[in-house]
Amino acid sequence: MELKDLRPAEGSTKNRKRVGRGPASGTGKTAGRGMNGQKSRAGGGKGAGFEGGQTPLARRLPKLPGFRNINRVEYLPVNVSRLEAKFEAGDVVDGDSLKAKGIIKHADALVKVLGDGEITKALTVRVDKVSASAKAKIEAAGGKVEEPC
Repeated sequence: MELKDLRPAEGSTKNRKRVGRGPASGTGKTAGRGMNGQKSRAGGGKGAGFEGGQTPLARRLPKLPGFRNINRVEYLPVNVSRLEAKFEAGDVVDGDSLKAKGIIKHADALVKVLGDGEITKALTVRVDKVSASAKAKIEAAGGKVEEPC
């Protein structure tokens, strides 16, 4: 058997209807579209989702689920365990040093230090926000947290 020998199963296909080919065909003249009107013309009829002039469902529903606060401030999270691994004792942790160590991509990004993990080095932390547990761990290790002005 070769590719040229393949045929559809008997009765599974039929010829397409050739409309508008004269009165003898049974679908001549108006080609099965009836008389006049919007649906008799080429390109006529309403589009998909048209609901008779009322606002369609696709436009009534919100684009995205939930509530999106336009005033939300997004902080990049950095855990104290990451500071322990990347910084030496006495270092200053700020946007520039975090970028230099490859922890964040942009030095001007808003950063929040979180308290996951342990820290043993005394660091000076100058970032936008510090969680209460992270502040306690940094100060217990001999470091200090400087709030932004």
